[in-house]
Amino acid sequence: MKMIQFSARKDLILDAVFHSLEENGIDGMKREEILQLTREAVEKVMKHDTWLPSWALKTMGATIDVERTSKSYGGNRWLSPFFSSAKPPETILQPDISAGNCWAFQGSRGHVVIRLPEKIWPTAFTLWHISKAVSPSGEVSTAPREFVVSGVDEDEGEALLGSFIYDVDGEIAQTFPVQEEPRKAFRQIKLEVRSNWGNAEYTCVYRADVHGSPEKN
Repeated sequence: MKMIQFSARKDLILDAVFHSLEENGIDGMKREEILQLTREAVEKVMKHDTWLPSWALKTMGATIDVERTSKSYGGNRWLSPFFSSAKPPETILQPDISAGNCWAFQGSRGHVVIRLPEKIWPTAFTLWHISKAVSPSGEVSTAPREFVVSGVDEDEGEALLGSFIYDVDGEIAQTFPVQEEPRKAFRQIKLEVRSNWGNAEYTCVYRADVHGSPEKN
């Protein structure tokens, strides 16, 4: 049943991308290339979710602590027709990583606090961004570069779980094992981006995954 749902979702995503490309005058070989790369990206998402489940999914019950998250940036067709309005931070809790379906914040530094559906012993984190080949602008300078992940406890504050670098020339989904073994399980995880790959105006996060085991286990 789950694979059927994934297949239906893939078809919906590809159909939406096709119509967006068509509406914006992108056709011929360029459109086919973007569709093929998008298809490969979606299939990669499906495979990733099957073998490395994420607790940071809206469908799992994850939410965003908006009050402790950087303000969204966008609107007024600020980059291209694909980015006609600001996407909320909840966007990073969705499996759709088609071009433009990202959460953006102003500048190169920002953060988001994810509320997990239950307390988790975190073991790894995955960060996603589209590739240069799929990007409408042909480049990905808005991708996060240096970022830090921390567990958040209401009473004890933040506990560093690791400092990482997203390689813009690597895979679109990059998984990073925790560097600092957690002393406890966490219900909230903070992702703090400290730099991007050169865009001074804004940074985009497509998806962030939290992997681990529930506290009750």
